[in-house]
Amino acid sequence: MSMSFFATDRLLFTSESVTEGHPDKLCDQVSDAVLDELLRQDPGSRVACETATTTGTVMVLGEITTHGYVDLQKLVRNVVKDIGYTDADYGFDFQTCGVISAIKPQSPEIAQGVDHALESREGKEPDELGAGDQGMMFGFAVDETPELMPLPITLAHRVAKKLADVRKRGQLPWLRPDGKSQVTVEYAHGRPVRVNSVIVAAQHDPGVPYTTLHDDVVEAVIRPAVGELIDAKTGFIVNGTGAFTIGGPMGDAGLTGRKIIVDTYGGYARHGGGAFSGKDATKVDRSASYAARYVAKNVVAAGLAKRCEVQVAYVIGVAHPVSLNVETFGTGAVPDERIKSLIAEHFDFRPGAIIERFQLRRPIFRQIAAYGHFGRPELDLPWERTDMADRVRDFAPRGVTAVR
Repeated sequence: MSMSFFATDRLLFTSESVTEGHPDKLCDQVSDAVLDELLRQDPGSRVACETATTTGTVMVLGEITTHGYVDLQKLVRNVVKDIGYTDADYGFDFQTCGVISAIKPQSPEIAQGVDHALESREGKEPDELGAGDQGMMFGFAVDETPELMPLPITLAHRVAKKLADVRKRGQLPWLRPDGKSQVTVEYAHGRPVRVNSVIVAAQHDPGVPYTTLHDDVVEAVIRPAVGELIDAKTGFIVNGTGAFTIGGPMGDAGLTGRKIIVDTYGGYARHGGGAFSGKDATKVDRSASYAARYVAKNVVAAGLAKRCEVQVAYVIGVAHPVSLNVETFGTGAVPDERIKSLIAEHFDFRPGAIIERFQLRRPIFRQIAAYGHFGRPELDLPWERTDMADRVRDFAPRGVTAVR
């Protein structure tokens, strides 16, 4: 994001999120559920699993090499059931949906770049594990929230998650699984000062009066999720077209990896070239994005910058990144080049080292396939820890204090 963002007197910035019942997010969760189950059986599984859905159908496709086995029919139906598609009246449900599989092994030309180091988990050096693909990845942190995430996407996730929570608890029993949120935050001189508007699209049963729908969502979902940044001028829009009864795969097709901005920073920071869900950690699209977030968060937590964006890039089969860039948008307590040097000295971006540091051969991924891969303090994600902040801060000038 350019420096003009921070110099502007007043600016509105908007981010969106979606519930776990959104068809794209349903696909992300199926893909990560497949990944988790295979990692549970064989931590060395190579997985690039895509899912697509439309009316009455879920298709799982991609490249998988593993010693494990997944009953795809059972797994997909369990995910669909957990999300809440349990009634045929929704036009899509776990009992009647068709499940199609189109899985093949990983390409040997891709595998050869990393297979020579598959045994790294058995004691070999992490530098022997080459990147599973080329590409560039970004990580970002900002001191706007305790999670060091941008406020708009943090609030959008809270609203979407609250929408699902009140449905699952039966507080608003007429809600259905699909839904979206959108939060616009007003900034003054680069700092958030209020919420300008909140938009919710909530799938619901037929026959719910619009006034009931609007008022209940505002009081049970929006106000508890957004809190004190709402003021008398904040606008609320619930179901802009009035009714939203046809949703989920019945209303729209879904595909893994189509909500990458929801998964990361809500458009506030840049995103790399690839999605996360359904990919094992040899795919640097996923693992290096987590590592870059970890580094950026520790830089901000150490007080070296108020905003930090880290970019790395890889070539397939090579362990070390081909580039590393750091941008603090004029907020750094020390020059960006100095921060870059500290990062290069104290953080290891080799895929094997990332996998080892974050223990990414564990089945931990389905839980982050909805409501964001970053932030999430309730989950204690290893790439969200700030355990390197003290070490990084030791190299800062006197007077620099950590973000707590």
